[in-house]
Amino acid sequence: MTMKELYEIAFHAIKPMKLKQYGEAGQVACALESGSGRIFTGVCADLPCSLGFCAEQAAAAQMLTAGETRIRKIIAVSEEGNILPPCGRCRELISQLDEENIHTAVGIGEGREAFLEELLPDMWDRREI
Repeated sequence: MTMKELYEIAFHAIKPMKLKQYGEAGQVACALESGSGRIFTGVCADLPCSLGFCAEQAAAAQMLTAGETRIRKIIAVSEEGNILPPCGRCRELISQLDEENIHTAVGIGEGREAFLEELLPDMWDRREI
């Protein structure tokens, strides 16, 4: 699957909604292709108490529920259609799920992608002590 195809899947998964007082969800969606080639999606949840989760985390949780850990490609998209590179927390999460995920292709902008290892230089768990 191409990154453009994943983009379209993520964009169509966007479902903005209001939650309880000041909360909202679904304004960012993620699509990922797992090691087996299955596609998983997720949306974000932003809550006023600082809890919540990113779309990448929600998609990864769906993948884990299906018994998979390897991510080949991943992309997150805002309701305006912008590609959003994963935050540091999501980069670390992806790297911790599977040893091979440092080779995950990550959408970082229109027509641009990078491998996760490029986005996480000097990874703390890969250094010689």
